[in-house]
Amino acid sequence: MSHRFQRITPFLWFDTEAEEAANYYVSIFPNSRVVGTTRYTKEVSAASGRPEGSVMTVAFELDGQPITALNGGPEFTFNEALSLVVHCHDQVEIDRFWEKLSAGGDPGAQACGWLKDKYGLSWQVVPENIEELVQNPGSVAALMHMTRLDIAAMKAAAT
Repeated sequence: MSHRFQRITPFLWFDTEAEEAANYYVSIFPNSRVVGTTRYTKEVSAASGRPEGSVMTVAFELDGQPITALNGGPEFTFNEALSLVVHCHDQVEIDRFWEKLSAGGDPGAQACGWLKDKYGLSWQVVPENIEELVQNPGSVAALMHMTRLDIAAMKAAAT
């Protein structure tokens, strides 16, 4: 069995919610799983100020994409400078992922298919052919006024 080498893995910094967030994200996406969890040892706890035995990192996969979550403390928080993009086959998938990811978060915080989840992480939920759709000025104009993307409305706005 050959193992595919993953050169780049997103690394997400949480205060204390890494394990909760990883389990939440894994519950939303197919072909997802928690791969492993590390805990703060006595030595690392002393150096970091984090509680000994508490979760330090959670390695997980979302639809095969490796991601690591860290409980690093409140020093850093998420902002819109980074988002994870979810490419969807159709409107049903857009609606499903939008509902699940925005639950408890702020689905109206951003336009153009972006939302913030309950942990403050930004996601963009888009159709798989988004690059094709944004080639049309009418579709782009429609997209700019949408929070959750509507494929039919974007196509109808095409000029």
